Amino acid sequence: MPRRLPPLNALPSFEAAARHLSFSRAADELHVTHGAVSRAVRNLENHLGVQLMIRATRSVRLTPIGASYAAEVRDVLEHLVAATAAAAGQSQILSVSTIDSFAARWLMPRLFRFRQAFGDIDVRVAVSERLADFVSDGIDIAIRCGGGRYPGLSAELLMNEDHFPVCSPKLLKGRHKLRTPADLARHTLLHDVFTVDWAMWLHSAGIDNVDPHRGPTFLSSDHAIAAAVQGEGVALGRSALVADDLAAGRLVRPFALSLPAGFAYYLVYPPLALQRRNVKAFRDWLMAERGE
Repeated sequence: MPRRLPPLNALPSFEAAARHLSFSRAADELHVTHGAVSRAVRNLENHLGVQLMIRATRSVRLTPIGASYAAEVRDVLEHLVAATAAAAGQSQILSVSTIDSFAARWLMPRLFRFRQAFGDIDVRVAVSERLADFVSDGIDIAIRCGGGRYPGLSAELLMNEDHFPVCSPKLLKGRHKLRTPADLARHTLLHDVFTVDWAMWLHSAGIDNVDPHRGPTFLSSDHAIAAAVQGEGVALGRSALVADDLAAGRLVRPFALSLPAGFAYYLVYPPLALQRRNVKAFRDWLMAERGE
């Protein structure tokens, strides 16, 4: 029985138009005319017998069926691109989205090992605090810090996270040695907006002689950790982000008390993404790396 395929030459135009929500931008990407993209999408709709896109004067938007179909078409096209590149012996491109602190402190120091294992896959890291739009942003897989609920997407726990004080080793030997949590009264507290605040940790430690709000605040966990490495104060470290600095001796934990974070790191991707070799390889590698 012959396969019932859609007009295949229309799929790239539809996928590009769905990703950009613009016929003009899709036409620029594909090096064709606006009218050619519009006709291709209309031809696809006529073949399917459903409306995929709603046209307005200066914009287009996807219907619910169109959004679902666009995600499926993108997966198919990406799989075809990967298979073609593999057959031709060419490199494949994998687009990864994550937050800046995780990229700087955990992913980038390890990424060379992925390259050694999968030399034919070129990883492109996009840094953003918002969840990737896997259709319009062209992202293959994302690493996000949150509660693990991402409707319409697959999410796998990558690692949990705890918060605890960290500082440069020299603060343990300075004029005001850090021996007990009460000694924090003589040190600068470093804050970042993505970490459990000092008030919670000090309360858990039974300390009431330290102002939990004093000290500089950073908009990036990476910057707060860098300040701690330089000996500028004591930061509440996030376990995943300070692991390498602790192992290398650039940071130490002056106290044992830690607090569990209300979130964790998750791998997030479209449901069919693991059917593509490059995504599956990266996912498997990340899962192995977390247990190094």
